Amino acid sequence: MRIVELILDEETEYNGVDAISIVENPAIQSNFVALKDQTIRLAEVSKEKRLLLGAILIPNKPILRNGEEEDYYIYFSKDTIEKASQMYLKEGNQKNTSLEHQYALKGLTLVESWIVQDDVHDKSRLYENTKNVPVGTWMGSIRVDSDEVWKDYVKEGVVQGFSIEGYFADKSERPKEAIPESMEDDLMLKAIRDIIKTDEKA
Repeated sequence: MRIVELILDEETEYNGVDAISIVENPAIQSNFVALKDQTIRLAEVSKEKRLLLGAILIPNKPILRNGEEEDYYIYFSKDTIEKASQMYLKEGNQKNTSLEHQYALKGLTLVESWIVQDDVHDKSRLYENTKNVPVGTWMGSIRVDSDEVWKDYVKEGVVQGFSIEGYFADKSERPKEAIPESMEDDLMLKAIRDIIKTDEKA
């Protein structure tokens, strides 16, 4: 199966991440942490703040895409993720959010954004769902001021993570030796899971 790296195309204005969607099944398979009373308490987060903290993009994480002719995997490098995170803020897209990539939402704002720089000393290590994300991961916290979204989607557990919306260019398919070893492992596990799911349905 093809593996395609997505990059920023600096020659076009349609470039980078336009919005962050809250979804039930994030493609990067990393759930966010809902920061609220009774769940997670931080000294710097007061009880009245309603925050969703999670991974927005994980470097070299294979993401299955359904193509017209064949399915394939995409991934983002650390460098592309860092540039995309900076561009998202530079373009003032902090309030651009949606539900399941279908419905634009109001009352949600990206209030924290950072790139994981250290395997041990990083805020992401404080939470069970993000303590193992690799260096280079784009992390973020979204404040939910919408009572409806908080009550009907977050507290009810309908949404579990973040997913991006944006425009990226395809880079030439990477030769096998250039694919990170960890990514090959992820692809192998993904293929095995797909085979098991197919067998269970049969």
